[in-house]
Amino acid sequence: MGLKVYNSLTKRKEEFRPVEPGKVNMYVCGVTPYNHPHIGNARPFVTWDVIRRYLEHKDLAVYHVQNFTDVDDKIIAAANAAGVTWDAIAGRYIKAYFEVMDKLNIRRAHLYPTVSDHMGDIIAMVEKLVAKGFAYVVDGDVYFSVEKFAGYGKLSGRSLDDMKAGARVEVDERKRHPMDFALWKSAKPGEPSWPSPWGPGRPGWHIECSAMAAKYLGHGFDFHGGGSDLIFPHHENEIAQSEACAGCGPFVRYWLHNGFITVNEEKMSKSLGNFFLVKDILAHYPAEVLRFFILATHYRSPLNFSDEQLAEAGRGLERLRTAIDNMKYLANTTVARGASDASQALLAAASRARADFDAAMDDDFNTALAISVMHGLAKEINIYYSAVMAGKAPADGEALAAVQTIYYEQADILGLLVAERTGAPDVVAAAPDSGAAVAALLDFIVEIRQEARQKKDWATADRIRDRLGELGYGIEDSPQGARWKKREV
Repeated sequence: MGLKVYNSLTKRKEEFRPVEPGKVNMYVCGVTPYNHPHIGNARPFVTWDVIRRYLEHKDLAVYHVQNFTDVDDKIIAAANAAGVTWDAIAGRYIKAYFEVMDKLNIRRAHLYPTVSDHMGDIIAMVEKLVAKGFAYVVDGDVYFSVEKFAGYGKLSGRSLDDMKAGARVEVDERKRHPMDFALWKSAKPGEPSWPSPWGPGRPGWHIECSAMAAKYLGHGFDFHGGGSDLIFPHHENEIAQSEACAGCGPFVRYWLHNGFITVNEEKMSKSLGNFFLVKDILAHYPAEVLRFFILATHYRSPLNFSDEQLAEAGRGLERLRTAIDNMKYLANTTVARGASDASQALLAAASRARADFDAAMDDDFNTALAISVMHGLAKEINIYYSAVMAGKAPADGEALAAVQTIYYEQADILGLLVAERTGAPDVVAAAPDSGAAVAALLDFIVEIRQEARQKKDWATADRIRDRLGELGYGIEDSPQGARWKKREV
Protein backbone atom coordinates (compact mmCIF):
# COMPACT_ATOMS: atom_id res chain seq x y z
CA MET A 1 0.00 0.00 0.00
CA GLY A 2 1.27 3.49 -0.82
CA LEU A 3 1.24 6.33 1.67
CA LYS A 4 -2.22 7.79 2.25
CA VAL A 5 -2.84 11.02 4.14
CA TYR A 6 -5.99 12.72 5.37
CA ASN A 7 -6.27 16.00 3.50
CA SER A 8 -8.13 18.63 5.53
CA LEU A 9 -9.01 20.41 2.28
CA THR A 10 -10.83 17.48 0.65
CA LYS A 11 -11.93 15.87 3.95
CA ARG A 12 -10.73 12.42 2.87
CA LYS A 13 -7.67 10.21 2.72
CA GLU A 14 -5.70 10.52 -0.48
CA GLU A 15 -2.69 8.76 -1.89
CA PHE A 16 0.34 10.97 -1.46
CA ARG A 17 2.11 11.88 -4.68
CA PRO A 18 4.87 14.46 -4.33
CA VAL A 19 5.00 17.34 -6.78
CA GLU A 20 8.54 16.35 -7.71
CA PRO A 21 9.32 12.61 -7.60
CA GLY A 22 11.69 11.75 -4.78
CA LYS A 23 11.32 15.13 -3.03
CA VAL A 24 8.92 16.57 -0.46
CA ASN A 25 8.49 20.22 0.52
CA MET A 26 6.64 21.00 3.73
CA TYR A 27 5.76 24.16 5.64
CA VAL A 28 4.76 23.96 9.29
CA CYS A 29 3.33 26.94 11.15
CA GLY A 30 5.64 27.74 14.03
CA VAL A 31 5.11 29.52 17.33
CA THR A 32 4.59 33.16 18.21
CA PRO A 33 7.47 33.55 20.67
CA TYR A 34 5.92 35.63 23.44
CA ASN A 35 6.07 32.95 26.14
CA HIS A 36 7.49 29.50 26.82
CA PRO A 37 6.06 26.72 24.58
CA HIS A 38 3.08 24.84 26.03
CA ILE A 39 1.96 21.24 25.52
CA GLY A 40 -0.34 22.35 22.69
CA ASN A 41 2.74 23.68 20.85
CA ALA A 42 4.64 20.44 21.37
CA ARG A 43 2.08 18.18 19.71
CA PRO A 44 2.30 19.49 16.12
CA PHE A 45 6.10 19.65 16.19
CA VAL A 46 6.44 16.06 17.49
CA THR A 47 3.90 15.01 14.85
CA TRP A 48 5.70 16.69 11.97
CA ASP A 49 9.05 15.42 13.20
CA VAL A 50 7.77 11.85 12.86
CA ILE A 51 6.18 12.62 9.48
CA ARG A 52 9.52 13.90 8.27
CA ARG A 53 11.39 10.90 9.71
CA TYR A 54 9.03 8.48 7.99
CA LEU A 55 9.21 10.25 4.65
CA GLU A 56 13.00 10.14 4.86
CA HIS A 57 12.76 6.46 5.79
CA LYS A 58 10.93 6.03 2.47
CA ASP A 59 13.97 7.58 0.74
CA LEU A 60 12.30 10.91 0.04
CA ALA A 61 14.40 14.08 0.25
CA VAL A 62 12.47 16.36 2.62
CA TYR A 63 12.84 20.14 2.80
CA HIS A 64 11.24 21.39 6.01
CA VAL A 65 10.43 25.08 6.59
CA GLN A 66 8.95 26.33 9.88
CA ASN A 67 8.42 29.99 10.68
CA PHE A 68 8.58 32.12 13.79
CA THR A 69 5.96 34.88 14.03
CA ASP A 70 8.29 37.34 15.72
CA VAL A 71 6.13 40.45 15.03
CA ASP A 72 2.76 40.14 16.74
CA ASP A 73 0.37 41.87 19.15
CA LYS A 74 1.19 39.44 21.97
CA ILE A 75 4.92 39.99 21.59
CA ILE A 76 4.46 43.75 21.62
CA ALA A 77 2.26 43.55 24.73
CA ALA A 78 4.80 41.33 26.51
CA ALA A 79 7.64 43.67 25.55
CA ASN A 80 5.78 46.75 26.79
CA ALA A 81 4.91 45.01 30.05
CA ALA A 82 8.54 43.99 30.60
CA GLY A 83 9.95 47.32 29.48
CA VAL A 84 12.10 45.77 26.76
CA THR A 85 12.06 45.76 22.97
CA TRP A 86 9.86 43.44 20.93
CA ASP A 87 12.87 41.65 19.44
CA ALA A 88 14.29 40.98 22.92
CA ILE A 89 11.08 39.13 23.84
CA ALA A 90 11.04 37.24 20.54
CA GLY A 91 14.70 36.26 20.86
CA ARG A 92 14.23 35.09 24.45
CA TYR A 93 11.37 32.76 23.62
CA ILE A 94 12.80 31.49 20.35
CA LYS A 95 15.71 30.28 22.47
CA ALA A 96 13.25 28.75 24.94
CA TYR A 97 11.50 26.98 22.06
CA PHE A 98 14.69 25.27 20.92
CA GLU A 99 15.64 24.28 24.47
CA VAL A 100 12.52 22.19 25.06
CA MET A 101 12.07 20.92 21.49
CA ASP A 102 15.66 19.67 21.44
CA LYS A 103 14.90 17.73 24.62
CA LEU A 104 11.90 16.19 22.88
CA ASN A 105 14.29 14.95 20.17
CA ILE A 106 12.65 17.06 17.47
CA ARG A 107 15.00 17.46 14.55
CA ARG A 108 15.66 21.03 13.50
CA ALA A 109 13.83 22.27 10.40
CA HIS A 110 16.03 23.14 7.46
CA LEU A 111 14.94 26.77 7.66
CA TYR A 112 13.31 28.99 10.31
CA PRO A 113 12.26 32.23 8.57
CA THR A 114 10.97 35.12 10.69
CA VAL A 115 8.53 37.90 9.87
CA SER A 116 11.02 40.64 10.69
CA ASP A 117 13.49 39.32 8.10
CA HIS A 118 10.90 39.17 5.29
CA MET A 119 9.23 42.57 5.26
CA GLY A 120 10.21 43.15 1.63
CA ASP A 121 8.62 39.86 0.53
CA ILE A 122 5.46 40.57 2.54
CA ILE A 123 5.06 44.11 1.21
CA ALA A 124 5.61 42.94 -2.37
CA MET A 125 2.84 40.34 -1.98
CA VAL A 126 0.42 42.89 -0.50
CA GLU A 127 1.21 45.28 -3.36
CA LYS A 128 0.36 42.58 -5.88
CA LEU A 129 -2.95 41.79 -4.17
CA VAL A 130 -3.89 45.49 -4.21
CA ALA A 131 -2.94 45.79 -7.88
CA LYS A 132 -5.05 42.74 -8.79
CA GLY A 133 -8.10 44.11 -6.97
CA PHE A 134 -8.16 41.54 -4.15
CA ALA A 135 -7.14 44.07 -1.50
CA TYR A 136 -8.00 47.69 -0.69
CA VAL A 137 -6.36 50.47 1.31
CA VAL A 138 -8.08 52.43 4.09
CA ASP A 139 -6.19 55.06 6.11
CA GLY A 140 -2.86 53.25 5.84
CA ASP A 141 -4.38 49.79 6.54
CA VAL A 142 -4.71 47.18 3.80
CA TYR A 143 -7.49 44.58 3.85
CA PHE A 144 -8.11 41.47 1.80
CA SER A 145 -11.58 41.40 0.25
CA VAL A 146 -12.96 37.92 0.92
CA GLU A 147 -15.87 38.47 -1.48
CA LYS A 148 -13.40 38.82 -4.36
CA PHE A 149 -12.03 35.31 -3.81
CA ALA A 150 -14.58 32.77 -5.02
CA GLY A 151 -13.17 29.85 -3.07
CA TYR A 152 -13.18 31.48 0.36
CA GLY A 153 -14.24 28.94 3.00
CA LYS A 154 -13.20 25.80 1.13
CA LEU A 155 -10.78 24.62 3.83
CA SER A 156 -12.99 25.27 6.85
CA GLY A 157 -16.23 24.39 5.06
CA ARG A 158 -17.82 27.71 6.02
CA SER A 159 -19.84 29.98 3.75
CA LEU A 160 -19.47 33.75 3.78
CA ASP A 161 -23.15 34.19 4.63
CA ASP A 162 -22.84 31.91 7.67
CA MET A 163 -19.63 33.61 8.73
CA LYS A 164 -21.18 37.04 8.40
CA ALA A 165 -24.23 36.02 10.43
CA GLY A 166 -22.15 34.48 13.19
CA ALA A 167 -19.21 36.87 13.06
CA ARG A 168 -17.74 37.78 16.42
CA VAL A 169 -15.23 40.30 15.19
CA GLU A 170 -14.59 43.88 16.16
CA VAL A 171 -16.88 46.15 14.16
CA ASP A 172 -14.92 48.22 11.68
CA GLU A 173 -17.10 50.31 9.40
CA ARG A 174 -14.15 50.83 7.06
CA LYS A 175 -14.22 47.17 6.01
CA ARG A 176 -16.34 46.15 3.04
CA HIS A 177 -17.22 42.81 4.62
CA PRO A 178 -16.98 41.83 8.31
CA MET A 179 -14.66 38.91 7.44
CA ASP A 180 -12.16 41.00 5.46
CA PHE A 181 -8.81 40.61 7.16
CA ALA A 182 -5.77 42.85 7.54
CA LEU A 183 -2.79 42.37 5.28
CA TRP A 184 -1.03 45.49 6.59
CA LYS A 185 -1.66 47.52 9.77
CA SER A 186 -0.80 51.20 10.03
CA ALA A 187 1.65 52.20 12.74
CA LYS A 188 0.40 52.92 16.26
CA PRO A 189 2.26 54.55 19.17
CA GLY A 190 4.46 52.14 21.11
CA GLU A 191 4.59 49.57 18.31
CA PRO A 192 7.39 48.65 15.89
CA SER A 193 6.84 49.69 12.28
CA TRP A 194 8.38 49.40 8.85
CA PRO A 195 8.05 51.75 5.84
CA SER A 196 5.60 50.72 3.12
CA PRO A 197 3.75 52.24 0.13
CA TRP A 198 0.78 52.83 2.50
CA GLY A 199 2.82 54.44 5.25
CA PRO A 200 4.67 52.97 8.25
CA GLY A 201 3.16 49.85 9.74
CA ARG A 202 3.50 46.11 10.16
CA PRO A 203 1.99 42.97 8.59
CA GLY A 204 -1.24 41.29 9.54
CA TRP A 205 -0.97 37.76 10.91
CA HIS A 206 -1.82 35.66 7.86
CA ILE A 207 0.22 37.27 5.09
CA GLU A 208 3.57 36.31 6.62
CA CYS A 209 3.19 32.55 6.05
CA SER A 210 1.98 33.02 2.48
CA ALA A 211 4.94 35.23 1.63
CA MET A 212 7.56 33.00 3.24
CA ALA A 213 6.09 29.76 1.90
CA ALA A 214 6.01 31.20 -1.61
CA LYS A 215 9.59 32.40 -1.34
CA TYR A 216 11.10 29.13 -0.17
CA LEU A 217 8.73 26.45 -1.49
CA GLY A 218 6.97 28.04 -4.45
CA HIS A 219 3.29 27.72 -5.29
CA GLY A 220 1.59 24.32 -5.05
CA PHE A 221 4.03 22.61 -2.69
CA ASP A 222 3.36 19.29 -0.95
CA PHE A 223 2.48 19.67 2.74
CA HIS A 224 1.28 22.45 5.01
CA GLY A 225 0.19 21.85 8.55
CA GLY A 226 -0.31 22.84 12.14
CA GLY A 227 -2.93 22.53 14.84
CA SER A 228 -6.65 22.28 14.08
CA ASP A 229 -7.10 25.72 15.61
CA LEU A 230 -5.27 27.19 12.61
CA ILE A 231 -7.74 25.90 10.00
CA PHE A 232 -9.81 29.05 10.45
CA PRO A 233 -8.98 31.79 10.04
CA HIS A 234 -5.23 31.44 9.53
CA HIS A 235 -4.97 28.70 6.93
CA GLU A 236 -8.22 29.69 5.25
CA ASN A 237 -6.81 33.17 4.77
CA GLU A 238 -3.46 31.82 3.60
CA ILE A 239 -5.20 29.93 0.81
CA ALA A 240 -7.23 32.96 -0.25
CA GLN A 241 -4.37 35.45 -0.44
CA SER A 242 -1.87 32.96 -1.93
CA GLU A 243 -4.14 31.69 -4.70
CA ALA A 244 -5.42 35.20 -5.41
CA CYS A 245 -1.85 36.41 -5.74
CA ALA A 246 -0.72 33.51 -7.93
CA GLY A 247 -3.87 33.53 -10.03
CA CYS A 248 -4.33 29.78 -9.66
CA GLY A 249 -4.51 26.94 -7.18
CA PRO A 250 -3.72 24.96 -5.29
CA PHE A 251 -1.52 26.87 -2.88
CA VAL A 252 -0.84 23.56 -1.10
CA ARG A 253 -1.66 20.03 -2.20
CA TYR A 254 -2.08 18.35 1.20
CA TRP A 255 -3.22 20.07 4.39
CA LEU A 256 -2.63 18.13 7.62
CA HIS A 257 -3.91 19.24 11.03
CA ASN A 258 -3.44 17.64 14.43
CA GLY A 259 -6.26 17.43 16.97
CA PHE A 260 -6.78 19.48 20.11
CA ILE A 261 -5.34 18.71 23.53
CA THR A 262 -7.66 18.45 26.50
CA VAL A 263 -6.61 18.47 30.15
CA ASN A 264 -8.54 16.01 32.29
CA GLU A 265 -11.16 15.95 29.50
CA GLU A 266 -11.48 19.78 29.37
CA LYS A 267 -10.16 21.87 26.50
CA MET A 268 -6.85 23.41 27.50
CA SER A 269 -7.04 27.14 28.22
CA LYS A 270 -5.37 29.72 30.41
CA SER A 271 -8.73 30.82 31.83
CA LEU A 272 -9.37 27.32 33.19
CA GLY A 273 -5.92 27.16 34.77
CA ASN A 274 -5.06 23.99 32.84
CA PHE A 275 -2.45 25.55 30.59
CA PHE A 276 0.79 23.54 30.86
CA LEU A 277 4.21 24.74 29.74
CA VAL A 278 6.54 22.07 28.36
CA LYS A 279 9.38 23.16 30.65
CA ASP A 280 7.15 22.61 33.69
CA ILE A 281 6.08 19.16 32.50
CA LEU A 282 9.72 18.20 31.94
CA ALA A 283 10.49 19.14 35.54
CA HIS A 284 8.38 16.12 36.55
CA TYR A 285 8.57 13.69 33.62
CA PRO A 286 11.37 12.62 31.26
CA ALA A 287 11.06 14.27 27.85
CA GLU A 288 10.94 10.88 26.13
CA VAL A 289 7.85 9.98 28.14
CA LEU A 290 6.13 13.16 26.93
CA ARG A 291 7.09 12.38 23.34
CA PHE A 292 5.80 8.79 23.69
CA PHE A 293 2.58 10.11 25.24
CA ILE A 294 1.96 12.40 22.25
CA LEU A 295 2.65 9.66 19.70
CA ALA A 296 0.54 7.02 21.45
CA THR A 297 -2.58 8.76 20.08
CA HIS A 298 -3.19 9.29 16.36
CA TYR A 299 -2.32 12.86 15.49
CA ARG A 300 -5.83 13.77 14.28
CA SER A 301 -7.55 12.48 17.43
CA PRO A 302 -8.09 14.54 20.59
CA LEU A 303 -5.34 13.98 23.14
CA ASN A 304 -6.23 14.02 26.84
CA PHE A 305 -3.42 15.25 29.08
CA SER A 306 -3.29 14.03 32.68
CA ASP A 307 -0.84 12.63 35.20
CA GLU A 308 -2.42 9.21 34.79
CA GLN A 309 -1.93 9.27 31.02
CA LEU A 310 1.71 10.33 31.41
CA ALA A 311 2.31 7.57 33.96
CA GLU A 312 0.84 5.03 31.54
CA ALA A 313 3.08 6.41 28.81
CA GLY A 314 6.08 5.85 31.08
CA ARG A 315 5.07 2.23 31.61
CA GLY A 316 4.58 1.68 27.88
CA LEU A 317 7.98 3.15 27.10
CA GLU A 318 9.62 0.99 29.74
CA ARG A 319 8.19 -2.14 28.13
CA LEU A 320 9.86 -1.14 24.86
CA ARG A 321 13.16 -0.54 26.70
CA THR A 322 13.01 -3.97 28.32
CA ALA A 323 13.08 -5.65 24.91
CA ILE A 324 16.29 -3.81 24.03
CA ASP A 325 17.85 -4.72 27.38
CA ASN A 326 16.99 -8.36 26.78
CA MET A 327 18.45 -8.38 23.25
CA LYS A 328 21.66 -6.77 24.47
CA TYR A 329 21.95 -9.20 27.35
CA LEU A 330 21.56 -12.21 25.07
CA ALA A 331 24.16 -10.77 22.69
CA ASN A 332 26.70 -10.53 25.53
CA THR A 333 25.86 -13.56 27.63
CA THR A 334 27.81 -16.83 27.58
CA VAL A 335 24.80 -19.08 26.95
CA ALA A 336 24.88 -21.65 24.16
CA ARG A 337 24.85 -20.24 20.62
CA GLY A 338 23.08 -21.34 17.46
CA ALA A 339 19.91 -21.20 15.39
CA SER A 340 16.71 -22.84 16.60
CA ASP A 341 13.02 -23.03 15.92
CA ALA A 342 12.58 -20.31 18.55
CA SER A 343 14.97 -17.90 16.82
CA GLN A 344 13.39 -18.56 13.43
CA ALA A 345 9.97 -17.84 14.91
CA LEU A 346 11.34 -14.57 16.29
CA LEU A 347 12.74 -13.64 12.88
CA ALA A 348 9.38 -14.32 11.26
CA ALA A 349 7.64 -12.19 13.90
CA ALA A 350 10.08 -9.34 13.26
CA SER A 351 9.47 -9.53 9.51
CA ARG A 352 5.71 -9.31 10.06
CA ALA A 353 6.25 -6.42 12.47
CA ARG A 354 8.24 -4.48 9.88
CA ALA A 355 5.42 -4.87 7.33
CA ASP A 356 2.72 -4.03 9.89
CA PHE A 357 4.61 -0.99 11.16
CA ASP A 358 5.02 0.42 7.66
CA ALA A 359 1.36 -0.29 6.90
CA ALA A 360 0.35 1.67 10.01
CA MET A 361 2.52 4.63 9.07
CA ASP A 362 1.32 4.47 5.46
CA ASP A 363 -2.22 4.87 6.79
CA ASP A 364 -2.07 8.60 7.56
CA PHE A 365 0.95 8.28 9.89
CA ASN A 366 -0.87 6.15 12.48
CA THR A 367 1.74 6.25 15.24
CA ALA A 368 -0.69 4.74 17.77
CA LEU A 369 -0.93 1.56 15.70
CA ALA A 370 2.80 1.64 14.93
CA ILE A 371 3.58 1.71 18.67
CA SER A 372 1.20 -1.22 19.17
CA VAL A 373 3.17 -3.14 16.53
CA MET A 374 6.40 -2.39 18.41
CA HIS A 375 4.87 -3.65 21.63
CA GLY A 376 3.91 -6.86 19.86
CA LEU A 377 7.48 -7.35 18.66
CA ALA A 378 8.81 -6.50 22.13
CA LYS A 379 6.61 -9.28 23.52
CA GLU A 380 8.07 -11.78 21.03
CA ILE A 381 11.61 -10.68 21.94
CA ASN A 382 10.87 -11.18 25.63
CA ILE A 383 9.37 -14.63 25.00
CA TYR A 384 12.52 -15.62 23.14
CA TYR A 385 14.68 -14.16 25.90
CA SER A 386 12.83 -16.23 28.51
CA ALA A 387 13.30 -19.39 26.45
CA VAL A 388 17.05 -18.82 26.17
CA MET A 389 17.45 -17.95 29.84
CA ALA A 390 15.52 -21.08 30.81
CA GLY A 391 17.88 -23.20 28.70
CA LYS A 392 15.17 -24.14 26.22
CA ALA A 393 16.89 -22.54 23.20
CA PRO A 394 20.37 -21.30 22.29
CA ALA A 395 21.04 -17.61 21.63
CA ASP A 396 21.08 -16.97 17.89
CA GLY A 397 23.37 -14.00 17.32
CA GLU A 398 22.50 -13.56 13.66
CA ALA A 399 18.77 -13.64 14.35
CA LEU A 400 19.13 -11.20 17.24
CA ALA A 401 21.11 -8.77 15.07
CA ALA A 402 18.44 -8.86 12.36
CA VAL A 403 15.61 -8.37 14.84
CA GLN A 404 17.49 -5.55 16.54
CA THR A 405 17.90 -3.78 13.20
CA ILE A 406 14.14 -3.82 12.61
CA TYR A 407 13.33 -2.77 16.17
CA TYR A 408 15.85 0.09 16.11
CA GLU A 409 14.57 1.24 12.71
CA GLN A 410 11.07 1.57 14.10
CA ALA A 411 12.27 3.35 17.23
CA ASP A 412 14.26 5.80 15.12
CA ILE A 413 11.22 6.67 12.99
CA LEU A 414 9.31 7.45 16.19
CA GLY A 415 12.32 9.23 17.67
CA LEU A 416 12.34 7.01 20.76
CA LEU A 417 14.84 4.96 22.80
CA VAL A 418 17.78 7.12 21.75
CA ALA A 419 20.15 6.22 24.58
CA GLU A 420 19.33 2.51 24.37
CA ARG A 421 19.97 2.42 20.62
CA THR A 422 23.07 4.57 20.43
CA GLY A 423 24.71 4.22 23.81
CA ALA A 424 25.13 8.01 23.80
CA PRO A 425 23.94 10.27 26.62
CA ASP A 426 20.18 10.49 26.36
CA VAL A 427 19.40 13.93 24.94
CA VAL A 428 15.73 13.01 25.25
CA ALA A 429 16.04 13.33 29.03
CA ALA A 430 16.54 9.89 30.44
CA ALA A 431 15.69 9.10 34.03
CA PRO A 432 18.38 10.30 36.45
CA ASP A 433 19.41 6.75 37.38
CA SER A 434 20.31 5.64 33.87
CA GLY A 435 24.00 6.57 34.01
CA ALA A 436 26.87 4.17 33.64
CA ALA A 437 27.98 4.71 37.24
CA VAL A 438 24.60 3.61 38.60
CA ALA A 439 24.59 0.56 36.32
CA ALA A 440 28.06 -0.44 37.55
CA LEU A 441 26.95 -0.03 41.17
CA LEU A 442 23.90 -2.21 40.58
CA ASP A 443 26.11 -4.88 38.97
CA PHE A 444 28.29 -4.82 42.09
CA ILE A 445 25.27 -5.18 44.41
CA VAL A 446 24.05 -8.17 42.41
CA GLU A 447 27.53 -9.74 42.75
CA ILE A 448 27.38 -9.29 46.53
CA ARG A 449 23.96 -10.95 46.60
CA GLN A 450 25.27 -13.87 44.54
CA GLU A 451 28.12 -14.33 47.00
CA ALA A 452 25.60 -14.34 49.86
CA ARG A 453 23.54 -17.00 48.07
CA GLN A 454 26.64 -19.15 47.55
CA LYS A 455 27.30 -18.94 51.30
CA LYS A 456 23.63 -19.84 51.92
CA ASP A 457 23.18 -16.47 53.63
CA TRP A 458 19.59 -16.29 52.49
CA ALA A 459 18.66 -13.47 54.86
CA THR A 460 21.23 -11.11 53.32
CA ALA A 461 20.37 -12.18 49.79
CA ASP A 462 16.66 -11.60 50.38
CA ARG A 463 17.32 -8.25 52.05
CA ILE A 464 19.30 -7.05 49.03
CA ARG A 465 16.56 -8.25 46.66
CA ASP A 466 13.81 -6.58 48.69
CA ARG A 467 15.68 -3.30 49.09
CA LEU A 468 16.39 -3.10 45.36
CA GLY A 469 12.72 -3.82 44.76
CA GLU A 470 11.77 -0.83 46.90
CA LEU A 471 14.06 1.30 44.74
CA GLY A 472 12.39 0.13 41.54
CA TYR A 473 14.74 -2.69 40.49
CA GLY A 474 14.14 -6.41 40.23
CA ILE A 475 16.68 -9.24 40.27
CA GLU A 476 16.18 -11.97 37.70
CA ASP A 477 17.76 -15.34 38.56
CA SER A 478 18.43 -17.92 35.85
CA PRO A 479 20.69 -20.92 35.23
CA GLN A 480 23.13 -18.46 33.60
CA GLY A 481 23.32 -16.20 36.66
CA ALA A 482 21.52 -13.14 37.96
CA ARG A 483 20.90 -9.69 36.50
CA TRP A 484 19.13 -6.56 37.67
CA LYS A 485 16.33 -4.95 35.69
CA LYS A 486 14.50 -1.70 36.18
CA ARG A 487 10.88 -2.48 36.87
CA GLU A 488 8.02 -1.06 34.87
CA VAL A 489 6.39 1.78 36.79
